[in-house]
Amino acid sequence: MSTHSSALSTPASAAVPALFVSHGAPLFAVEAGETGPALTRWGQELKAQFPGLRGVVVMSPHWMARSPLVMAGAQPATWHDFGGFPPALYQLQYPAPGSPALASEVLELLGATGIAAQGDAARPFDHGAWVPMMHLLPQADVPVVQVALPVGAGPAEVYAMGAALRSLRSQGVLVVGSGSMTHNLAEFFGGAREPAPYVLEFSRWIEDALARGDLKALLNYRSQAPHAARAHPTDDHFLPFFFALGAAGDDLRANYLSREVMYSMLAMDAFSLNPVH
Repeated sequence: MSTHSSALSTPASAAVPALFVSHGAPLFAVEAGETGPALTRWGQELKAQFPGLRGVVVMSPHWMARSPLVMAGAQPATWHDFGGFPPALYQLQYPAPGSPALASEVLELLGATGIAAQGDAARPFDHGAWVPMMHLLPQADVPVVQVALPVGAGPAEVYAMGAALRSLRSQGVLVVGSGSMTHNLAEFFGGAREPAPYVLEFSRWIEDALARGDLKALLNYRSQAPHAARAHPTDDHFLPFFFALGAAGDDLRANYLSREVMYSMLAMDAFSLNPVH
């Protein structure tokens, strides 16, 4: 089931919400389900409320690096970093510009909090970035800058990276964590089936913890959330959630755009994170 409510009810002078999206399988680019249109509607609202939207900073688990890196090229290529899918998928392009200037700001903000990062002018968009962005901002007219997920980082470290970039939100920048609410690909068999109970239990535990503003529980989700190890045998696809959470701030409300589950095991939860005033 997918729900949509206006997540952009704050004044136009307010900070841009942070956003977590589940980017699903690469086929999400062409099999949008309920989540793709929900992202498109939200993106339209975003651009209407923030006509000066000047960029997107996104973390995807499909760019992992030994140390923090920031995409610094002016026109990143679209990388089809997957195999075995229908030919049409490899023809898709997301020609959004990069932004060396915004990349420099990201590097400076990370450095100011002790996170040493470097620019990567050759980095292309991986599917964890361009697939959800095709739905969110289909005109590809807003500059996008990716931030790498450092190898070995945990929830607290990724949260700190998002927190370092929090001030960008008051400067017309959307900060996005692109991952997956659940991601156990060993259980992927395709086809339409009912959501697996553990997928719903894990996802709604996260939603409840967000509603309580229980940052400690969220940061310790692997020991506290039900079925955490089954939902995420490795945590790389959940860590971008903490990037969005850090960018949003400690006092939160989550506005859900989608609670869809694909293939019974892939929760496609997407929600904006707005500070409570």
